[in-house]
Amino acid sequence: MSIRLGDIAPDFEAQTTEGPIAFHQWLGNSWGVLFSHPKNYTPVCTTELGYTAKLKPEFEKRGVKVIGLSVDKLEDHHGWSKDIAETQGTALNFPLIADPERKVSLLYDFIHPNASDTFTVRSVVVIDPNKKVRLIITYPASTGRNFDEILRVIDSLQLTDRHKVATPVNWKQGEDVIIVPALKDEEAKKLFPQGWKTLKPYLRIVPQPKT
Repeated sequence: MSIRLGDIAPDFEAQTTEGPIAFHQWLGNSWGVLFSHPKNYTPVCTTELGYTAKLKPEFEKRGVKVIGLSVDKLEDHHGWSKDIAETQGTALNFPLIADPERKVSLLYDFIHPNASDTFTVRSVVVIDPNKKVRLIITYPASTGRNFDEILRVIDSLQLTDRHKVATPVNWKQGEDVIIVPALKDEEAKKLFPQGWKTLKPYLRIVPQPKT
């Protein structure tokens, strides 16, 4: 099954390190980050999960729940979490899905046979409170993810959901944004009374709206 932007994220039930969950119920009205890692007791994955645990306060500030997944067994997740705490300086503080039967992995297209028919790929899916898929990124097994980038995209999604703006290349929280082209100047004057800088009729730069 192929998951695409705008799709409703498939619901499922699974065992995790924090007990059984029904995914949509677990998400509730929160944003969610579901990410797969290839295998427990491997170096890159260990660093990724440790860093994600350190970022938990940042995710919580944005109303985001994080949950990981691999095809390892639940007891292996519990054992590996001790290594994460020892080597990364932080305890695992979010649930890990045990998916040895690959039910969730196949549901979310996390197994790419031409890369590996044994392990899940290194994918990230961001899901909004309406259960819609808003971001999908897949990395090669040898490359650790940039979870600061995941936070940046969530900042952009949450901002652009609230205001009629888009975020330019390399945008970060607090920087100027772009008025969406569909918004005519007359309507834009009502939303952005402080004005904006016009580089082209389709490229209007404005300070980030206050949330």
